[in-house]
Amino acid sequence: MGVNQTTVSRWEAGQQTPSIKMQQKALAILSTARSDDTALRRLVENAGNYVHLVDDATHVCLAYSPLRARSWNTSQQALLGVSLWQFATDEIQQAEADLEKSDWWSAQMPTPQSFQTSRRVHDEITISAGGILWERLYLSDGTPVRLVTGV
Repeated sequence: MGVNQTTVSRWEAGQQTPSIKMQQKALAILSTARSDDTALRRLVENAGNYVHLVDDATHVCLAYSPLRARSWNTSQQALLGVSLWQFATDEIQQAEADLEKSDWWSAQMPTPQSFQTSRRVHDEITISAGGILWERLYLSDGTPVRLVTGV
């Protein structure tokens, strides 16, 4: 991470908060050590609404529901392990940028974020227009993930 042990100790003690960029870097590093949370994945994969789960730092797709697969016009496995950021609409990109103005990166359980997005068609995926809700969850190893629900 490029910091000394004293800095890490201050973070751990709550005496100092890492910058947003440093938090994102830490999340990206820690996400490579993720355990397999099969129960959470199974809940998402069997959900009866438009929902998917991504790594909060990298946007790598971890699971998605049958309705989400249908709306994306893809199989339920095709995008697993793929960063969905490449498919983000302008509104999704703006909502991501707006996270820096919210408590998303500083709070353990940040305020859920909702916004509207437009339709966007890619060769691999179609993003439908409509409402989106982002909520923070954690995997068993502490990795933050984002539950994305169509509203």
